[in-house]
Amino acid sequence: MTLLSGITTLIYFIASIFYLVSMIGKQQRAGQVGRWVLLLGIVLHATCFGVRHSTAGGVPVTSLHESLSFFAWCLVLLFLLLDLRFRLSVMGAFAAPLAFGLMVASALSPHIVVQINPVLKSWLFPVHITFAFLGSAAFALSFGAGVMYLIQNRMLKSKRFTGIYQMLPSLDTLDKVNYTCLSIGFPLMTLGIISGAFWANTAWGTYWRWDPKETWALITWFLYAALLHGRLTIGWRGRKAAIFSIIAFMFLLFTFLGVNLLLGGYHTFEAFAVL
Repeated sequence: MTLLSGITTLIYFIASIFYLVSMIGKQQRAGQVGRWVLLLGIVLHATCFGVRHSTAGGVPVTSLHESLSFFAWCLVLLFLLLDLRFRLSVMGAFAAPLAFGLMVASALSPHIVVQINPVLKSWLFPVHITFAFLGSAAFALSFGAGVMYLIQNRMLKSKRFTGIYQMLPSLDTLDKVNYTCLSIGFPLMTLGIISGAFWANTAWGTYWRWDPKETWALITWFLYAALLHGRLTIGWRGRKAAIFSIIAFMFLLFTFLGVNLLLGGYHTFEAFAVL
């Protein structure tokens, strides 16, 4: 398992190099190679989860090590699907290094196998986890597009065009990517919260307990709902939408990591374990 995970991490690193070469050197061929390398990585990564599942006897996302790894896999999966639509190698220069960084962080985390509490075992658990992580991955890509938009927009306004200006897509394309990721991520997050509520009811007999994780997830959901509402009804786009997506993602990061590590509650990694 450790060997497979290490090879996957190396593959993501190689893909990162190809995508960075594609962006910096304007080498389209390098971006195409990076895409195939990432595809190989995601298949091998899925194999890692299969091995981990057979070892743990359950869904392999009950520890920090597993969660970071699964987040990386979801990120790469959504990027490859998004790349089919927009063919933006420059987004690979964001997604691949981020996936590599998540895998490194995962490798540095304790490689413990958490035997999940029988009370929490339900088919709703993998459904809830999958929706939540895919939604978070979509918002991570939205965050990346937002950062690129602000960089591009700042250079246009200041009329100071550095080398990176030629590497980035147009503002209109970046705004479309931002909106597409938001449109994908928000329904997935919503389904994650709903399935989580039903899962909680089967495990604890109540749909909502105002656990810190639930509370921050709801706050984050309202932020993204406000952003989507603003884009659809008020006409928010461009710089305002980019800034809002970055702020919302900061809340999402705290919900994903900060709550688990700092605030405790029923959603900590320890809370999944057999008592």
